[in-house]
Amino acid sequence: HTAKAGIDKPRRAFRRVNGVWICLKWKCAGRHNYSRQLGSCFVLWAGLRYVNMAAPSSVSAAPTASPLFLREHEVRRGVELLFFGYTRLTRAIDDGLAEHGLGRAHHRALYFIARQPDLTISELLKILAITKQSLGRVLTDLAERELVETRTGVVDRRQKLLRLTAEGVRFEAQLFDALRTSLASAYAAAGQESVTGFWRVLEGLIPAEDKAMVIALQKDI
Repeated sequence: HTAKAGIDKPRRAFRRVNGVWICLKWKCAGRHNYSRQLGSCFVLWAGLRYVNMAAPSSVSAAPTASPLFLREHEVRRGVELLFFGYTRLTRAIDDGLAEHGLGRAHHRALYFIARQPDLTISELLKILAITKQSLGRVLTDLAERELVETRTGVVDRRQKLLRLTAEGVRFEAQLFDALRTSLASAYAAAGQESVTGFWRVLEGLIPAEDKAMVIALQKDI
């Protein structure tokens, strides 16, 4: 069917989506400039095209960053994406943790102990940025489940070195597999250049005095 400027009202049901008027029955759509009043809208029907209403289109893809990316809107979008991205990523491991009566705080400790065997308690406190009391509760829970063990330092016997048990290694690897599946899928969809940009933004959020901790984690890669 066709629609022309100047008509009083289209005969079919239309819906406006992101500036495009969609014919709900005929599955066609056109982009329009505002010109003539039609009900409560101003439209000029033009350039009709067929669209598949059952399949998502590229319109839902993430928009590119504006040249004015330091405006409040762009910064808020970044904050929101960080929040939703991280919480949805870690949601993949919640069930596995719950089976052991554990939560995300326990996973963070497991993860960094796995990355740096014989990590001291003071080093882990600095990485996690939590109180000694909070970490104490986390380590007690992990030790009771035989996932983490402590031993005395060789050079400084006052130190307590943290290491995963064999069961802890297995459990942490299981949790990481769930995280890897989700993150690798997002990496593949975004591409190498976008992943590099993503890393650079996150690195920019880390204070200079904390970057040594991040570098230390990369030594075995």
